[in-house]
Amino acid sequence: MATKVKNMTTGSPLKLILLFALPLMAGNIFQQLYTVVDTAVVGKGLGVDALAAVGAADWFHWMVLGAIQGFAQGFSILMAQKFGAGDMEGLRRVIANAVWLAVVCAVSITVISQLAARPVLTLLGTPDSIIGMSLLYMRVLLSGMPIVMAYNLLAAILRAMGDGKTPLYAMVIASVLNIGLDLLFVLVLHWGIVGAAAATLLAQAFSSVYCLVFLLRIKTLGLSGRDFYDREKGIWFSKDWKMRGKLIGLGAPMSVQNIIIAIGGMILQSVVNSFGLTFIAGYTATNKMFGLLETAAISYGYAMSTYVGQNMGANAVRRIRKGVRCAVVLGIGTALVIGTVMILSGRVILSAFISGTPQEAAAAMDTAYRYLFTMSSALPVLYILHVIRSSLQGMGDTVMPMVSGLAEFVMRTGTALTLPRLIGGDGVFIAEIMAWAGADIILLTSYFVRMRKLGK
Repeated sequence: MATKVKNMTTGSPLKLILLFALPLMAGNIFQQLYTVVDTAVVGKGLGVDALAAVGAADWFHWMVLGAIQGFAQGFSILMAQKFGAGDMEGLRRVIANAVWLAVVCAVSITVISQLAARPVLTLLGTPDSIIGMSLLYMRVLLSGMPIVMAYNLLAAILRAMGDGKTPLYAMVIASVLNIGLDLLFVLVLHWGIVGAAAATLLAQAFSSVYCLVFLLRIKTLGLSGRDFYDREKGIWFSKDWKMRGKLIGLGAPMSVQNIIIAIGGMILQSVVNSFGLTFIAGYTATNKMFGLLETAAISYGYAMSTYVGQNMGANAVRRIRKGVRCAVVLGIGTALVIGTVMILSGRVILSAFISGTPQEAAAAMDTAYRYLFTMSSALPVLYILHVIRSSLQGMGDTVMPMVSGLAEFVMRTGTALTLPRLIGGDGVFIAEIMAWAGADIILLTSYFVRMRKLGK
């Protein structure tokens, strides 16, 4: 069965955005499901120390993932614009050059991150009792970064052409596979946190293969070996440096944006580490749930990147403006619903992650719920951030979103380094909200300025 693509330059913007985002939400929920199961298996099966060890590595892992995802998403902007303009030959050229760059980026990021792992964990003040476990967990995950790049690039290509369902199916099947491998490796074979990391990578590898098979089935794209092999020169990947420069110009700022945000998160993690193991465990439990809070926001973001990118290619400025308004309304409404559910049922959900003595569990739960309540109350701020940031990126502007990442860094670190001294651990939680608000100010200003210029 051939893969279906979606032209988003015609039809109701609200319907297109919602129907594109819904499969992505389902995919993200399944992705978060195996993250949640991963955390629950580690927390319940291996204890508070193991959960804290995984949490201590979270922001560094997120930084590496963010670097890879930034490049993949940046490359897909030009793909969406080529598809929206109906330029299939140009789209194939973009894909071929994006694959070449992805290989270079994946290898480079893997080597650099492996070398940096121990110094970063040490710099973050990771407690001596868990740094060995944290480092081992990171070593396994970082070795699979080429697999992660493969999946993110393939999924980005499919989404650029309006296919949000294939990445969904890949993620659903991979989630089930991940859960099964988690239980097998950790609880049956007793591989510890290494087993949890290995299960995640194997599931991601399956997702990559699945997306590749369906990408090659898109008849209108006509992707084949000749797009990667220059017969005249007898070399793989023609040296189209102009195209590669354009792709780097889109991908690098998005990658840097994610790295800046993650560095701010690592500084925040160092403050968290100073509060002790039970605080780290509670903070980690809620951080693992953060994906559930953010999942719809990410989906709306992907939808807007594709929607705006395709309509930029078709020069449909009015449709862009209308689509952004629809997405903002959808985002705020969704955030209010999710936030309410989490506030009401948060303790029940968090209990799946936390174990230990009654005193340890109670202390970790108190930290986890206070953090969850704080984020849930301000969730609309985060959803606006994703919608507007992705809309700007779809227009080809990856610089101002990068600046917004710098604003997140300043607000998050500034608050985290000062407020906890006045009000204790709650200052760490408020730092996250301040980061979102700082980014929103930059993004909304940039969006209105850019739309005014496009309107002229």
